[in-house]
Amino acid sequence: LPLLLEATLLQLASGSYHPFYNGFYYNHIMNDKGNGQEKVVSFNGAKLVVETPKDPVYSSSSANVTLPCHYHYEPDLEAKRKIRIKWSKLRDDYTKEQDVLVAIGKTYLAFGDFRGRAHLHQTGRREASLVISDVRLQDDGKYRCEVIDGLEDESDVVDLRLQGIVFPYQPPRGQYRLNFHEAEQVCQEQGAILATFNQLFQAWSEGLDWCNAGWLADGTVQYPIRQPRKPCGGLHLAPGIRSYGPRHRHLHRFDAFCFSSALKGEVFYLDRPAGMTLEEAKQSCQDVGAEITRVGQLYSAWKFLGLDRCDAGWLADGSIRYPIVKPRANCGPAEPGVRSFGFPSKGRFGVFCYKER
Repeated sequence: LPLLLEATLLQLASGSYHPFYNGFYYNHIMNDKGNGQEKVVSFNGAKLVVETPKDPVYSSSSANVTLPCHYHYEPDLEAKRKIRIKWSKLRDDYTKEQDVLVAIGKTYLAFGDFRGRAHLHQTGRREASLVISDVRLQDDGKYRCEVIDGLEDESDVVDLRLQGIVFPYQPPRGQYRLNFHEAEQVCQEQGAILATFNQLFQAWSEGLDWCNAGWLADGTVQYPIRQPRKPCGGLHLAPGIRSYGPRHRHLHRFDAFCFSSALKGEVFYLDRPAGMTLEEAKQSCQDVGAEITRVGQLYSAWKFLGLDRCDAGWLADGSIRYPIVKPRANCGPAEPGVRSFGFPSKGRFGVFCYKER
């Protein structure tokens, strides 16, 4: 029986299941060709309605989140129905949806990265809400809640948004050196992922202005401009997101826009009177039970934890940076931000360390 049930759930996930009789009746009429073949054109009985929140659901990395979904019938049906539920994640590049979970009654099967992290929340009557535990950066996006009652199949979409920050990234070897796959890798190395267009747009609306073009998660190359200027598309263009459109993921090279969310731990600064080399800095963090901070972690600590330090320090990628929440004399420009001294080949500095709580 368990094997049979799992096979049924897998068929449901792939969309190749066979409908079962559930007490509803359908009208059949001749098709337009008049060749005697029948097709379903109307449903006599109750209408199945699926409802999800119209506003986005917000969460952060490592948290637990519930994506609400409820269904009902018009007019209402008191009898208990034999319902199937399917959750899918819509991909940013509009390719095939990613299966998240399928369920019949209280038995469910989760897929891929959601295995062990996703389950149904069904405390209320006719509830099909999805619970995702230990939320990851990749979980950000739109989810489809689909309810299947025999031949009736209705769905609605929930938008899950992670509270995070978008930051531009160049590797040590300089500007426009990353193809798409290398951009994905460098973001992951810095505790982040490639940003989506929605995340970049949100960052632009909050003030991000950056003239270098970078990869996004859908394979397009874009950049955000708040103040139009000649080197950044020209003075005649309005503020907005400039787009190069989709680029060749292997041949074309640009920078990257990375996305990082809130932290589980803390970022702190260590120093010695004579400063440290990069290798000494890494060892100093290890000596206090921490690790050298990655770029995404420093940006997150700056935005979400209010980290403000006017001392430059090493990060894991070999760069020297420092975060400023309250601009002041001798601490860089008049705007808040994460300052960068690039990737020095030599020199002695302090270090930013990261330690999980």
